[in-house]
Amino acid sequence: MPGENLSRDEARERAALLSVDGYEVSLDLRSAVGDAGSEPRTFRSVTTVRFRCAEPGASTFADLIAPSVTAVSLNGKDLDPAEVFDGARIRLDGLAAENELVVDALCAYSRTGEGMHRFVDPEDGEVYLYTQYEPADSRRVFANFEQPDLKAPFRAEVRAPEGWTAWSNGAGELTDGVWRFTETEPISTYITAFVVGPYHYVSDSYSRTLPDGTVLEIPLGAMCRKGLAPHFDADDVFLVTKQGLDFFHDHFDYPYPFGKYDQAFVPEYNLGAMENPGLVTFREEFIFRGKVTQASYERRANVVLHEMAHMWFGDLVTMQWWDDLWLKESFADFMGTFSMVEATRFTDGWITFANNRKAWAYRADQLPSTHPITADIRDLEDAKLNFDGITYAKGASVLKQLVAYVGRDAFLEGARRYFKRHAYGNTRLGDLLSALEETSGRDLAAWSRAWLQTAGVNSLTPQVILSPEGLVTELAIVQEAPESHPETRPHRVAVGLYRRSPEGALERYARAEVDVEGPRTVVGELAGAQAPDLVLVNDDDLTYCKIRFDENSLVTLRERLGDISDPLARALCWSALWNLTRDGLMPARDFIGLVLRFAGRESDIGVLQMLHAWASSALTHYVAPVWREEGGRLLADGALKELRAGAPGSQEQLTWARFFARVASGASDLELLKGLLEGTAGIDGLDVDQELRWAFLEPLAAAGEADEQVLAAELARDDTASGKRHQVRCLAARPSAAVKAQAWASVVESDALSNALVEATIAGFGRASQRELTAPYTAKYFEAIERVWAERSIQIGMDVVRGLYPALQDSPRTLDATDAWLSAHEGAPPALRRLVLEARDDLARSLRAQACDAAAG
Repeated sequence: MPGENLSRDEARERAALLSVDGYEVSLDLRSAVGDAGSEPRTFRSVTTVRFRCAEPGASTFADLIAPSVTAVSLNGKDLDPAEVFDGARIRLDGLAAENELVVDALCAYSRTGEGMHRFVDPEDGEVYLYTQYEPADSRRVFANFEQPDLKAPFRAEVRAPEGWTAWSNGAGELTDGVWRFTETEPISTYITAFVVGPYHYVSDSYSRTLPDGTVLEIPLGAMCRKGLAPHFDADDVFLVTKQGLDFFHDHFDYPYPFGKYDQAFVPEYNLGAMENPGLVTFREEFIFRGKVTQASYERRANVVLHEMAHMWFGDLVTMQWWDDLWLKESFADFMGTFSMVEATRFTDGWITFANNRKAWAYRADQLPSTHPITADIRDLEDAKLNFDGITYAKGASVLKQLVAYVGRDAFLEGARRYFKRHAYGNTRLGDLLSALEETSGRDLAAWSRAWLQTAGVNSLTPQVILSPEGLVTELAIVQEAPESHPETRPHRVAVGLYRRSPEGALERYARAEVDVEGPRTVVGELAGAQAPDLVLVNDDDLTYCKIRFDENSLVTLRERLGDISDPLARALCWSALWNLTRDGLMPARDFIGLVLRFAGRESDIGVLQMLHAWASSALTHYVAPVWREEGGRLLADGALKELRAGAPGSQEQLTWARFFARVASGASDLELLKGLLEGTAGIDGLDVDQELRWAFLEPLAAAGEADEQVLAAELARDDTASGKRHQVRCLAARPSAAVKAQAWASVVESDALSNALVEATIAGFGRASQRELTAPYTAKYFEAIERVWAERSIQIGMDVVRGLYPALQDSPRTLDATDAWLSAHEGAPPALRRLVLEARDDLARSLRAQACDAAAG
């Protein structure tokens, strides 16, 4: 659609021309219920925008993506919608110094999670609405100037069906059938929000006395669909919320500026959550229908606190353009874990960060699309793809190192000055660095160039020279960089020396911190130490790097990884071994062997879940094809052994049960799953609740042991939105050519499915055990993706291009087909080419790892 993909240059030009004084938005959402009449189902949106122009007489445009526009007026003059509206932009000519734009439009309800999403609950027929905009979908709901640096106060009103409640950023009140909301402080359009429907709502409150003696009162709310209300543990959400508000007020010295604090858990949500001020939205999967481990509660707490940090980093102070997206996301990712560890019961959060979040960053930073943390974002499509592991997890890792570099107090004082200096404004990298330089007394220019403005991840490897007496003569750290990104960086690291204690544990007996500079750095402080069994570079996880090992340390890990007593050190070693596997430096079957030997001794449940995910990925992508069957049998046998050995009713038992379902393949495995479902088999303490039933049904469906009738019966038992998603995934997993053709057509040739059901269908379609069935779709994929990208929303386009890439057809022929498409489509949209290039890189990595594994066989 012309004009839909706003460029950075266009945004800069418009920002130089305009200042926005306010929005008034009126939505009539009564059309959400009843007969649609025609497609697409629409709602009326009337917007009044007051803005100033620095060059009277100039021209600009407003943004709106809508099926039709009824009327447009500029400064009291009616404009012909047919002449000024092209489907994405409204042309505005002859601007005055002060202007008023009124747009009356019919906007479309969404089924893709973008704009005004409409969901019909299959359980009770109720309709639920919510909005999701980032980076630029508020223009699907009301006319505006859709870019982060044109902030303005936002006032709204909503007409909703009788009996519904409406929420927005400001506090709302129902008067004469209309929900009216108080005006906000100046905010960007992408964080305005609406949640409307018969939601179940729970309220609470937070208060604290501020340094000036005034009392800050914040009304708290939490909501979900009525069908999820029996499972909604709002008390725990409020507990973490209050702990977070205490922490951020203690450390930021800037009172929460947006009045109320509602948190909405909504269906079919594309993201984890979104930081709309006063109305944060979350995916409803954070409400747990069945038994989950503490890792799930920790993950939810981390997301609650991540979004809360955004109230200051992102909402109060916002990046000027998406180039500096990291200014909010890296900080929120860091602050989410920082506050969680210090203010909540989840005190081991840095272990999860080291093992889980950084794995996301390491993968992203080795793709051909890797980019500096401060990225070059040319347009909105670039922006959409940069919500990635670099912007979030690498950025947070670098900030963790920065705190160690400048000191915690200087870092937090710099943040406080940053908030006060730029409140309700927009910033760039230099604005934050100047505040941190003031408080730390350090020149951060070189640090910024090395860490924020270059891409790639360094590897740090220890070199140990021992004396004949068994003492360390010299311990050095060798820093390496990939050829594609050859920069080495300054690293503040801790080096830990470990050896076996009399009780058999591997424990640290010496530690030194050192600044690594250049290709080789000697750690003088450790000279003369007793010879170590294990050298752990980046002990305590102070920097962002790939940890490597000397040969003696690798021998130790292969024999005694489970003996490492410190859980963070153990997690760092697991992460390093996984990186060796992905890099084709350790045979994947060896990694699987380590999981089988030592994962049962892992005390951190989040690390255990990550090990299961890595082992499954190693089996699917990295082992030699001839070893897959044996590897799958070994994993299934090992998982069943640990499942039976687990303490009855424990979270470890539940975790091994889910992993067993993931890797089950043999006849006896499937018979056990059937028995657990039917009640003819049992494992002491294992409660097979509804969520676990679906987890057991999926491998049965994929093996042809659960047909359409069985899955329909299970849906009747669990006739909910969650049940429908599970059923759709299981249906698509069945081992039939006709099933695969139907699944493919429903996603690629039709737009009838919602975003959640597209995701479920794709997940079921691509089963590792069904490579032959999906082989014919390699050619179809390359024939379809450009059309899909052009015709579907960017979210669905991303899901299809990523999810249906023929990664399971892991042969050089698929690489050749990918290269042929790339060569023939050099003019394709850059964002589409980026996704294909990333998928190609993952496949090439798989083939290299498979070659390494085959050589070991």
